[in-house]
Amino acid sequence: MRRAAAAALIGTAIEFYDFFIYGTAAALVFGPVFFPGLGGVGALLAAFSVYAVAFLARPLGAVVFGHFGDRVGRKATLVVSLLLMGSATAAVGVLPGFAAWGWWSPAVLVVLRVCQGVGLGGEWGGAALLIAENAPARRRGRYGAFLQLGPTGGFVLANGVFLALQLGLDERSFREWGWRVPFLASFALVAVGLAVRLRLDETPLFRAAQGRERPPVVEVVRGHWRTVLAGAGALTVGYALFYLTTTYALAYGTTGLGVASTLLLSMLLVGAVGGGVMVWVSASLSDRWGRLRTLQRATGLAAVWSLVLFPLLETVRRPLMFTALAGAMVVLGCLLGPMAAFLPELFPTRVRYTGAALTYNLGGVVGGATTPLVATRLTESYGTAQPVGWYLAGLGVLALGCLRLLPDTTAVELAAVDRAADQAADQAADGGRRRAPALGADPAA
Repeated sequence: MRRAAAAALIGTAIEFYDFFIYGTAAALVFGPVFFPGLGGVGALLAAFSVYAVAFLARPLGAVVFGHFGDRVGRKATLVVSLLLMGSATAAVGVLPGFAAWGWWSPAVLVVLRVCQGVGLGGEWGGAALLIAENAPARRRGRYGAFLQLGPTGGFVLANGVFLALQLGLDERSFREWGWRVPFLASFALVAVGLAVRLRLDETPLFRAAQGRERPPVVEVVRGHWRTVLAGAGALTVGYALFYLTTTYALAYGTTGLGVASTLLLSMLLVGAVGGGVMVWVSASLSDRWGRLRTLQRATGLAAVWSLVLFPLLETVRRPLMFTALAGAMVVLGCLLGPMAAFLPELFPTRVRYTGAALTYNLGGVVGGATTPLVATRLTESYGTAQPVGWYLAGLGVLALGCLRLLPDTTAVELAAVDRAADQAADQAADGGRRRAPALGADPAA
């Protein structure tokens, strides 16, 4: 269990570090480096558009890696996803800018960002299963916190590296070559992740479920599509809150409000520590309160905080700006904590990788891919970012509605989820003569 938790934490932190450094670089330098002829707002929109491409690719990664993760094994799939993400990230670090390659430069950047998205699409679901399929049922939430600390660790590492570079280099050096250092560092980090993951064994539940013939994605689409859509909808506000706070607020604060990027990065780093603490607290509480109850409270808190985030930020007063950003990271920690246990509990073992990964990454399409673009347009149209808060609060209401469609599977034995899914399949084969709610199956079954 300790080895599985360590592998999930370290590997996920490395993959999210790779993913997050693009967002920070897009907010700070990618506009003039890869899109210099589009003007300030146009270059920022172009950089965020390429940023969004990875979110569109993540469901594809969930399907591809989920298929092999459910058919071949969790371990091998996680190793390949780590290699793909690391290679694409390091390649960004050596990619020439627009001045050297012209339009080939942003074109290759798009391809590499797609590879990042595909790699990350297969990461979270597999890492969640490493923990969920090994952990005791009544402590699955607490053990899942190790996985959910991975994104926090990756974010702290990514922004810490950028902050150190900005403090140690002059602006010209940072724009010319300094921003490439975090991308090239991916080589060393991936080597560490591989050393940990290659020591893993397959989970007992997966070995017992091997031998199914139907492709996992077919079974997920046919038998669990309502769960996938409801789960993705429940995740949208968390994705949106994170990327508005860490990417769009960074760009808006530096270009729109004239705040030093080093100050904003410092605030976000401190806030991320508080968010990490709340990941642990929220995950542990979900074992006691129940997954749904914990997630509903956290989602309601996110909807409320959305309305004060940008008004506080636009005061340009340091204590209030810190309250806005750190508060958002704390709320996000409350949202993230139970997810590593909650999503795997919704699906049977034979399709758990595909189902959990697809749900997690579809939520990112709406919450992560489009939100920085929508926020940039809203701010440009209204001259203030406050309407962005209302948009975020609306996603919170949507997420609360989706949570009501999902079952609470706290402390359930995953073997019971498998039996319930088999029973539901048998009932469907019998022409639906016996319709009874099944734990772990689609709520509409």
